[in-house]
Formats: sequence, structure tokens, C-alpha cells
Amino acid sequence: MGTSTQKKQGNQWKLLDYVMGTLFVSVFVFLVLVYTPLGDSFAASGRRSLAFSFKDSRNRDKLLSVVEAGEPLEACPQELQDHMPCEDPKRARFFSKERNYYRERHCPPPSEKMLCLIPPPKGYKPPITWPESLHKIWYSNMPHSKIAERKGHQGWMKEQGSYFIFPGGGTMFSDGARQYIEKLEGILPLNDGSVRTALDIGSGVASFGGYMLEKDVLTLSFAPRDSHKAQIQFALERGIPAFVAMLGTHRLPFPAFAFDLAHCSRCLISFSSYNGSYFLEVDRLLRPGAYFVLSGPPVQWSKQENEWRSLQDFARNMCYEMLFVEGNTAIWQKPLNHSCLIRRKQVHLCNKKDDPNASWYVPLKDCVSRLPTSLKQGVPEDLTPPKWPKRLSYPPKRLSVVPHGDKAILLEADMHRWERRVKYYKELLGLALGTSRMRNIIDMNAVFGGFAAALIGDPIWVMNVVPTSSLNTLPVIYDRGLIGVVHDWCEAFSTYPRTYDLIHVVNLKSTIMDTTGEIDRCNLVDVILEMDRILRPNGMVVIRDTPDMLEKAMRIVSAVRWTGSTHDAERESSGKEKILVAKKSFPTST
Repeated sequence: MGTSTQKKQGNQWKLLDYVMGTLFVSVFVFLVLVYTPLGDSFAASGRRSLAFSFKDSRNRDKLLSVVEAGEPLEACPQELQDHMPCEDPKRARFFSKERNYYRERHCPPPSEKMLCLIPPPKGYKPPITWPESLHKIWYSNMPHSKIAERKGHQGWMKEQGSYFIFPGGGTMFSDGARQYIEKLEGILPLNDGSVRTALDIGSGVASFGGYMLEKDVLTLSFAPRDSHKAQIQFALERGIPAFVAMLGTHRLPFPAFAFDLAHCSRCLISFSSYNGSYFLEVDRLLRPGAYFVLSGPPVQWSKQENEWRSLQDFARNMCYEMLFVEGNTAIWQKPLNHSCLIRRKQVHLCNKKDDPNASWYVPLKDCVSRLPTSLKQGVPEDLTPPKWPKRLSYPPKRLSVVPHGDKAILLEADMHRWERRVKYYKELLGLALGTSRMRNIIDMNAVFGGFAAALIGDPIWVMNVVPTSSLNTLPVIYDRGLIGVVHDWCEAFSTYPRTYDLIHVVNLKSTIMDTTGEIDRCNLVDVILEMDRILRPNGMVVIRDTPDMLEKAMRIVSAVRWTGSTHDAERESSGKEKILVAKKSFPTST
């Protein structure tokens, strides 16, 4: 009995020693984690683990709450330096290649959105400022040399020391974009303000759009994501208006009758294929009387005679007038109305229920978009705007999208409001608008484009964005001679990282609300993370919103490592809003 009792007591002492030892170790580890840098390292590791645990929504919700409280986020892996969530080549592999569907937008589900900061390339430098950037950029800011290797002999771009240089050439204008544009001037009215907005399809590095700026023509260049060549990334780094998009199975995110000119230089699109749906999409985007320039195949191209003949036939059936054809360049002009089309009956008009301005994930049509008709006469309205720059302040007919009020007074009031606001931004908030520090600007909730209009004399360009949850005022923006896209800010924007010098938004809350204004469709953290992705280091953010909203945004601003401060709005404002001005820090480890 004595021996059994001693063994039992010994086991109890061993258990007590184990419990006390475990408690001591736990206290020691706790103190280490709280009072030493090792704790920060473990916490960062845990956050990093959560950030990439995409499949478990609970992990993501935990990290979202941490970020909403202002806890700093970590950097994403370096290999994601050029990451575009909705144009990710790895995701694209799972989609059909039919009609290039795989190269269109395919966004990750909310549970797979990353919660980390996209890093810049190693050796990243402040971008070269405009207008010098038109001709050269830093090699280290996007070290992708395949275009230089493959297209250098055509004058696209060349590697030269620490720079990529851009001689201004292209496949169809190896002598230079300026000389090419001068030839087009013999046919097109590029100098009298008739042509203001242009669309460059499959634009390469956007030299055409860059040199069209000399004519006061604002060209929006687009091409699909190319993981090997990064054409649009180069265009944006140069300070040229550009956007990532693919003409495949869906409409482009622009309104109908928006452009005075569409240009395609060896964009390799078969415009007459698929019942002419690609040609019909270009037609949707062109104003009545606008121009379509096609340079390269199949125009009088060897071994493509059948396709060239088919394209001419389709354009003729659409009542387009061929103004010019020489060598491998052809120019057509769109008819002013549907009268010829109705007589020929070769191509039919779209159903009256089709909204030609609807473009967000809307499939391409095989019909002609109807011109808006006058309610009184029942005939197509004249959508021809005044010549530039008069059209900037002229109330366009499509202001009728606003249901109430005098349209002329409405636009005039909006112009005066934004003139006051921009003056306040420059003089009292110290924003570098009008200086070489600002070139690429995005307005996330543009309404009528008043912010962009107030900056028209500065050496900048503005991408005006109309959220899908808002009234579609994008046609008004184009009628004023400005450019933009429709977009849902609960998804990633179609651009590369480090695209914009300034992000501006009025009513940030509206970008995540549904049309009722009562339900959040996504988390504000994801929107601000997307702003960080597309903002250049040293870039600025201006948010106008209620104090409560800015207080919430300020905590997330700290989490994405911006420095920010809140200011009163200008004296003439309603008094219900404040202004948050934040700056993205420049990386010190690159």
C-alpha cells in the first residue's frame, strides 16, 4: 500500500509540474510577443497567412475586420507586381478561346480577392514627367523588353541604357505617327474641332493617341492584357490615355455615339465576321457622320482578298461611304441617320427595347444600334455636338437623362461648382494640379465630368468613371468632349498597377451601394485596396464625403500605409461634407 500511495503522489507532482511549466512558458511567450519585435513578426505572418487563405471566407472576414480597425496590411509577393485581378492570365486559362473570350474580363469571386498591397518592381523610380515621358520612360519601372526586341525595327520602342525610348513609330507607320497623322489630315478634319474624341483599337504602345494630342484630339487607346508585351502598361507610363479591353463577345464599356473617330492600325480584327458584330460594335460607338480608319490587313492585303471584299460589302450594306483607299489604308464615314439603312434592308435595326448605352457585360449584338428619337417628331435626334472647345460648355441633348430641371442651368451650375472646388484644391489644399507631378488622373464618380472640365487647361488627362450603380451620365461626358468608362467598383478596374497620379472621388460610399442606397454590395476595404493598386507611389487621393464615412475611410487609409488628413470643404459647399487628402508613400526598399 505504501509503495502504491507514493507512486500516486509522484504522478500528481509530475502533473502539477507540467501544468506550472506550461503556464510559465505561455506567460513568457505572451510577454515576448507583446514587448518585443518578434511579436510583430508573428502577427505579420498571421495576417499574411490570412491574406492568402482565399478558400476560407471566415479567414477573410477576420482580416477584413483587422484592416477596418487600421491594422497595417502586408505586401503581396513580388511576382504579383503587375497583377490585374480581372485580367489574370492564370485565371484566363479556364475560359474558352472562342472569339477571344478568355482575354475579356474574368474577375475572382469575393472570397478570392487578395488582401495585400501590390509591390512595385525592384528599382522603381518616380515616373518621368510629361511631356518628356511621351518619348522615354524608366526601364526599371516595367522591365519587359519583348516589344523592344520584336518591334524595335518598326519604331515602336527601343531599349537604351536605363530607358525605353519611343520613336513614335508603329507597324503601319514605321516613319512615325506624326507623319502618318499628317497624311490622314488630307481626308479628315483634324484641325477645326470637328474631331475631338477618338478610339484607337488594338493600340500597341499608343503612339497614335500620343501624337493626336497635338491636334487637341483626345484619344482613348485600348488593347487586351498581354502578359508578355504589356502594351497598355507602357502607354500609361508614357502618360497617354489608355485602357485594357478586348473586343471579343461583349460590348466595350463606352456609351453609344461617343467617338468622332475610330482607328485601327493592324489590330487584326475581322470586322465582318460573326454577322459583322465587330463592325456593328464600332458603329454603336461612332457618332453619326464620324469616321472609321482601318490601316493594315485586310485592306488591299495579299492573300486576304476575300476578307477585304467581305468587309467592303458589309460597310456598303451599313451605308458607310468610303472616302479614301490607298495602299493598305481605308477611311469610311458613318451615315447621319438610318434612312439609307432602312431602304437597303441588308442589316436590321436593334429592337426598340435595346439600350445602346448599356455596355457593362452586355453581349455584342448583330443589329444596328438605334439613334435616339425626338419624342415630338419621332425622328432621330441630331447628335452632332458643337466643335471643340465650344462643346465642353454646351448643354448636350443627352442631358435629358436627368429627369428634372433646366438642363442648361444644371450644366452651368455644375461647371461653376467645379471651378470653385478645383481652385480650392490648388490654392488651399496644396494639390499639385497643373504641375508636372500630375498627369494621369481618374475620377471614380464623375457625374457630368465637371472635375475634368475644370482641369481642361492643365497638362493632364482624366479618366471619367460612371459607376454602374449610378445614373448613366457617360453619354453627357462624351458629348462634352471628354472620355471615360462605365465600371462597377466592386470589381477591379481594367488597368495595370501604378497607373494614376491622382484618384478623385465624391461620395465614396455610393461606389459600393446598390441602386436603393441601402445595401453594401462589397466591402470598402476592397475598394480602397484597388485604389492603392492603381495609384502610383507618391500619388495622391482626394475623397469628398460625410465626416462619418471619412472617419471609416481614414482607418483603412492607415492600413494601406497612406498618410492622410481631413479638411473642411470650400466655403460655398453644403457643409455636410469634408475632404480627405491622402498620399501613398514611396517604397524605400526598392
